[in-house]
Amino acid sequence: MTVAIQISPSILSADFANLAAECNKVADACDWLHVDVMDNHFVPNLTLGLPVVEKLLQAVNTPVDCHLMIENPERWAPGYAEAGAHSVTFHVEAATNPREVIRSIRAAGSRVGMGIKPKTRLEDYEELLPELDMLLIMTVEPGFGGQSFMADMMPKVRAARELIRRDDLQLWIQVDGGIAANTIEEAAEAGADVFVAGNAVYKADDPAEACRRLRDLAETTHRNSWWCC
Repeated sequence: MTVAIQISPSILSADFANLAAECNKVADACDWLHVDVMDNHFVPNLTLGLPVVEKLLQAVNTPVDCHLMIENPERWAPGYAEAGAHSVTFHVEAATNPREVIRSIRAAGSRVGMGIKPKTRLEDYEELLPELDMLLIMTVEPGFGGQSFMADMMPKVRAARELIRRDDLQLWIQVDGGIAANTIEEAAEAGADVFVAGNAVYKADDPAEACRRLRDLAETTHRNSWWCC
């Protein structure tokens, strides 16, 4: 499996009053825009929903990855794919029937990601990995930006990478939470290849340069890692 490092700035840390402009700041330096959708039920925070995402998709050219931290993804997830999101990630803890969610997102035209919270065991959902395009391993408790990176999630990242290598899966591993210049190398060495960064990008003086710096660090680590190539 050929692996390319991908950087996905989280607009949760951007200026919501100027979202299109904030997205365009990083357009030439990132691979994705990470959009956190929270419903104040699955997580104790409320952000934006489908109407705002639809408008954002009309205003930007960068592929959008919608991270749904919401209840009842069976009902709501396909709408984000139908709206034009290139990737839609649901949380397995919120799904009554994860396979139904996976298939409905794919049928609506998006790549499919599945998120697992820090306390969720990877081995409980190993059988679903071949049906996914991306596995999101949370490196903070979902719900709020600006939290500290949970290094104790790295064995889970490593275990996921080992499963991908063993079974020759075409599966990205995304990490989200506390990713910054001082943590991205550890996550890349463990086996992650898609990195969500919020404050590390949007609180920087130059968000685009911050994306490039993160990419350089991750790519250098990846080339020298145990799982490269």
